[in-house]
Amino acid sequence: MEITTELIKQLRDETGVSIMQCKKALEEAEGDLEKAKVILRKHSTSAASKKSDRALGAGIAAAYTHAGGSVVGAVVMASETDFVSKNEEFGKLAYEIAMQVAAMNPQYKSRKDVGDSELAKLRDVFAKEAVNVPDKARMQAIEGKIDSYLKERVLLEQPYVKDPSLTIGELINSAIQKFGEKIEIVRFERLSVR
Repeated sequence: MEITTELIKQLRDETGVSIMQCKKALEEAEGDLEKAKVILRKHSTSAASKKSDRALGAGIAAAYTHAGGSVVGAVVMASETDFVSKNEEFGKLAYEIAMQVAAMNPQYKSRKDVGDSELAKLRDVFAKEAVNVPDKARMQAIEGKIDSYLKERVLLEQPYVKDPSLTIGELINSAIQKFGEKIEIVRFERLSVR
């Protein structure tokens, strides 16, 4: 399939990634738009890991108020430069993540924030639930339940409320690719009347 400028523009509009990266992804995907999106997602993960040790020097705070003021999600996001932190797209991303916090009430940013004692408690609870599971499959069942439990409560692993095919971690990684520098969620908080 021929890779037209219209196809490149469509991919850029849908992903926000640079024209050259869109063109390369479409070439690699032989013109298939959906495959190109998957390729860009994979590239965004590797781009994020390359930038993971960079220092963050700027940032933004954003809040989302829901349900007539009864629920508020707030987030503090950091970037390497104020060029990015003052970018309208970065502000929108922070607002979207604040909305995610308000809607999904995550307890942890990442799995490494879950303490060993919390994991031990979860193993005990799920071991009691898996008492009738055969020995060979019991540990796998317990770990699977822990994994499901944490995916609901770890912000970076939660499905994005506006596009459940993406996790918040993938959303951050694609933003890192788009902005060309490390960004990170520093803090988040959910407040509610009830």
